[in-house]
Amino acid sequence: MTTLSKGSLFDPELVTDLIDKVKGKSSLAVLSQQKPIPFNGQKEFVFTMDSEIDIVAENGKKSHGGVSLTPIKMVPIKVEYGARISDEFIYASEEEQINIIKSFNDGYAKKLARGLDLMAFHGVNPRTGLASTVIGDNHFDKAISQTVKFSQTDPDANIEAAVSLIQGEEGTVNGLAADPQFSAALAGMRTGGDTNIRLFPELAWGANPGSINGLKADINSTISASSADVAILGDFSNMFQWGFAKEIPLEVIRYGDPDNSGNDLKGYNQVYLRSETFLGWGILDGSNFARIIKPTGGGQ
Repeated sequence: MTTLSKGSLFDPELVTDLIDKVKGKSSLAVLSQQKPIPFNGQKEFVFTMDSEIDIVAENGKKSHGGVSLTPIKMVPIKVEYGARISDEFIYASEEEQINIIKSFNDGYAKKLARGLDLMAFHGVNPRTGLASTVIGDNHFDKAISQTVKFSQTDPDANIEAAVSLIQGEEGTVNGLAADPQFSAALAGMRTGGDTNIRLFPELAWGANPGSINGLKADINSTISASSADVAILGDFSNMFQWGFAKEIPLEVIRYGDPDNSGNDLKGYNQVYLRSETFLGWGILDGSNFARIIKPTGGGQ
């Protein structure tokens, strides 16, 4: 089957489907911009105007306002996922092969979505949970220095404090990524007194409503994975970008031990499906974000 030979590509329809699924399952993809990234990376330039605009009288002299230019390099990182399946795949009809590939595509999209969050939020290798030297400091836990300590009893005040930090840097808040623990704390807040109604009824029963108090939001366990973070908020729309290099290869490997498991494929009547993706991101200005974190020692 030449369409599924070693080194072939996901067809454009499956690539589009893959990206759409990632956009629905990653907090970063939900809250921020996605754009294609070339294999060799690209630079995004952040201009900072140092002064305000100046009134110039008729025949008056113009003065220098000043500008700072900071280049942010976004270099794609190669990630891969592979799985062994029965070699009946080789002998199945073309229609059945396509169904198997679609199922693999669905699962791969979930892993890519979670992996994007784990890498860009926390700088870890998703498979090992350990800090990645490939990622280095290009992640929120390292790049975002503004923090607020999490209060289980008043998480609303935590958000207000984080917003104040960002606005103090003349930043904008247009998105919130929150861990289920933080969402549950918000959902548990009530007015007290005789009415004692919920302050955030849209979050009751573990809901993920898409917005809280008009702020775009996503609830995801990736926020706290490998980290003290329980919420991150800031200007996701303008100050964070991510993207794929658009060609996504798919290998159908029939021979050998491609996952170093010690089991030969032919000896176990298996084939190996592997896909690789080049995925990149960039935090354009860390001062436009704040992290709400658990206090040292995990206390409340």
